[in-house]
Amino acid sequence: MRKLLLVGSAMAVALSSFNAIADGKATYDASCAACHTAGVAGAPKVGDSGAWKERLGQGMDILVEHAIKGYQGKAGYMPPKGGFSNLSDDQVKEAVAYMLDSSK
Repeated sequence: MRKLLLVGSAMAVALSSFNAIADGKATYDASCAACHTAGVAGAPKVGDSGAWKERLGQGMDILVEHAIKGYQGKAGYMPPKGGFSNLSDDQVKEAVAYMLDSSK
């Protein structure tokens, strides 16, 4: 019985992660793709593992903070929430996770 609970718990965590990535993709497609597909204003392109690896070295918390609050870097400017103030912090976090996952 204990093994069954552990397997069930592991599956729930995996499903939760999958749902967050799926939700992140939807947010990315609707709000982030315009800049992060073409590299507008220095935005790291999704799929460019080199650009994301350097940023990930700062830690996920910093990346999410920059995406939520905005950031002026050497390469360009990230407006708060990409200019979409209607996005929740969780939606932004999920979109960042999706972009990172797609750029490995």
